[in-house]
Amino acid sequence: MPVTIKTANEIELMRVAGKILAKVHEDLGHALKPGMSTKEIDSLGEEMIRSYGCIPSFLNYEGYPASVCVSVNNEVVHGIPRADHIIKEGDIVSLDIGLIYKGYHSDAARTHAVGTIGENAAKLIERTRQSFFEGMKFARSGNHLNDISGAIGDYAESFGYGVVYDLVGHGIGTHMHEEPEIPNFRKLRRGLKLRSGMTFAVEPMINEGKPEVEWLDDEWTVVTEDGSLSAHYENTIVITKGRPEILTLTEEEIQEGIWENP
Repeated sequence: MPVTIKTANEIELMRVAGKILAKVHEDLGHALKPGMSTKEIDSLGEEMIRSYGCIPSFLNYEGYPASVCVSVNNEVVHGIPRADHIIKEGDIVSLDIGLIYKGYHSDAARTHAVGTIGENAAKLIERTRQSFFEGMKFARSGNHLNDISGAIGDYAESFGYGVVYDLVGHGIGTHMHEEPEIPNFRKLRRGLKLRSGMTFAVEPMINEGKPEVEWLDDEWTVVTEDGSLSAHYENTIVITKGRPEILTLTEEEIQEGIWENP
């Protein structure tokens, strides 16, 4: 499938999908507390998605059995929610959520602290988020895909973190995964030339330790090979001639002033 340029009408539908997903993320993040099972988190997330008349993107996608990927501590992505997996004080929990609104997808991830966490864990979460925004400085028409990827990876690696090489971001629109693949590390080739109307899901996955990961026997859950913590931050964006429009910013992030959409 070639990289698609979205029309103004398509972008508006994705804008609505993004706004709904941002609200789901904000409310579900607030609901996290010690003693919850990851299955409870998933059920609550699915209920929120459906309350807006939307469809969970992830449920049954290539056999994935849940609506929310809930990944705890050393789980990088695609953690399968379970009734016997209980989150506790001091954990970090990554929520990766996608939804469909009138045929268009939005996709975003956030890593949350459960109660009080260690200083190193807090820095990992914040720097993973900032690595995304370092990439956004180059996400504009006329630049190249590798400008985004390189900025993300260079920032994260400057702290000695391991940038996951085996998992990447992706295009998004009428399908959850569209072309192109979007690495979080610098490559030799400049890659795709960016054009206004391209829509991407950019998602740094950053390990506190080494970059290597492995898949558990459930064939979904990805964990750090060395057992170190991992954080995940993702937004759906639209490329423009200037600053990209970030469709899935939460209201709290908007109020925080971390980014101003065009």
